[in-house]
Amino acid sequence: MSTFKETFACYQWDTIQRKIYDSTPEDVKRVLQKDRHDLEDFLVLLSPAAEAELEQMAQLTRSITQRRFGKTIQLYAPLYLSNECQNICTYCGFSMDNKIKRKTLSDAELLLEAMALKAMGLQHVLLVSGEANKIVGVEYFENAIRLLKPHFSQISIEVQPLEQEEYEVIQQAGVHTVLVYQETYHQEVYKAYHRKGKKSNFDYRLETPDRIGKAGIHKIGLGVLLGLEDWRTDSFFNALHIHYLQKQYWRTKYSVSFPRLRPAEGIIEPNFVMEDRHLLQLICAYRIWNPDLEISISTRESEHFRNHIIPLGVTTMSAASKTNPGGYAVDPQSLEQFEISDERSMEAIIDLIRNSGYDPIMKDWDGAYSGQHNG
Repeated sequence: MSTFKETFACYQWDTIQRKIYDSTPEDVKRVLQKDRHDLEDFLVLLSPAAEAELEQMAQLTRSITQRRFGKTIQLYAPLYLSNECQNICTYCGFSMDNKIKRKTLSDAELLLEAMALKAMGLQHVLLVSGEANKIVGVEYFENAIRLLKPHFSQISIEVQPLEQEEYEVIQQAGVHTVLVYQETYHQEVYKAYHRKGKKSNFDYRLETPDRIGKAGIHKIGLGVLLGLEDWRTDSFFNALHIHYLQKQYWRTKYSVSFPRLRPAEGIIEPNFVMEDRHLLQLICAYRIWNPDLEISISTRESEHFRNHIIPLGVTTMSAASKTNPGGYAVDPQSLEQFEISDERSMEAIIDLIRNSGYDPIMKDWDGAYSGQHNG
């Protein structure tokens, strides 16, 4: 079976970038008048020319999202399992060349962290780890999922790329969603950011969502690390990847996240600074292009941005996040992967969502969604 690698090879970074920046105000107006949108339209909505129509894009985004998802926001929190990592990545606090204290949660520690999240009322947890196959491999993940499954209605995972058979194992154990980010689709500079370790293999990472799709995982989450390369061009390739996957694995659901580079131990400064209005433009472009896509915003973003983004396309938000293993209860001082920006409590985020006229969903979002639309 073919993979996204064949589709990706048909596109050139410089050609796509030129098309984006050559889009005109007339192109934008034409796209916004359409009822259905394709990847060429998404490209136009990413363009500098579209910035002048951001208010119209935001209004359209609000309407599409409420029609498709209602006025609900699912809440989740990450649970970091380990900061062990065998990669050297220039933007990550867990990078192998950082001289930091490494920690991997034991079964007892994992359950202590889980209970801290349960005490907040959460039913959706995202398991995260550094990429260290020998220490935190598929057996570790399978064990962690089985320990947590009785306590959470939905378990997602964001770990190193695995083989299809390994994804089948964690799917059987109870994983609902797998998140994997290409970081950047700029193949020529990818190696400069990923200097050592399995992550330096661009093609293997590029084909990871195909392996996830073939394994029958319920939902796949994609994204790029905003700040490594030109966000407009990287985001087009991310959308191209989602478009391919939706055609190839049509039973699977898809989500997109927008991690912007945040301060962390020993990392580089962003090559490209993305302003808040550009992130809003990107979110609107995704929603207008793909009404069914789930859109997630993390605590990387500021309080101000998260306060205002709720009615504008978002379906999922993290809250009260800790990005270090043991950060909730076991070892609050262990090294973070990156600094969060929005440090408010779960209660404060729930109040924010309700005061915005939306319903916070603490359990299985799919169940809430189906109940809402079957009634």
